Amino acid sequence: MDTIALTEFRAAKDTFLASDDRSPISEADRESFRGLTYFPPDNSLVFTVDPVPVPPEPVTISTTTGDQRTYHRVATVDIVVAGRSVTLALYDSGHPGWFLPFRDATSGSETYGAGRYLDLVANGDGSVTIDFNYAYQPFCAYNDRYSCALPPTENWLDVPVRAGERLTT
Repeated sequence: MDTIALTEFRAAKDTFLASDDRSPISEADRESFRGLTYFPPDNSLVFTVDPVPVPPEPVTISTTTGDQRTYHRVATVDIVVAGRSVTLALYDSGHPGWFLPFRDATSGSETYGAGRYLDLVANGDGSVTIDFNYAYQPFCAYNDRYSCALPPTENWLDVPVRAGERLTT
């Protein structure tokens, strides 16, 4: 894991949230915003794996506002987190790469209760690097005017993933 790149990524995100007109942080709260809280980088939560393609299957996913969105499950990956083997589904969201929404044992206590996300792109050899240090809370964690996809139960982990964004402590 490149900790310098991760640190720069986090600083850029904090700058965006503090000053950009597209930030989910309300204008009134931006002045006092001092950045997100993150778990320390953890190399044990970085996995480079070969996705297993599956026939694209539409999956209806509920959102935080009660709406429904359709994604397509296009691949699965197998990893070991906290000593437990887990299979995660990867989705086509209509944007380049794969969308990985997930919940874990930290959801609702240490991280946003509705779950977190990762956006993944294939490596040159077709593998994918799942780096949970980049896990992020959706905009609805910061502003309820956003409608965010809820991770489907197939991506609920019963182990903690203490990496990426966390709740302010």
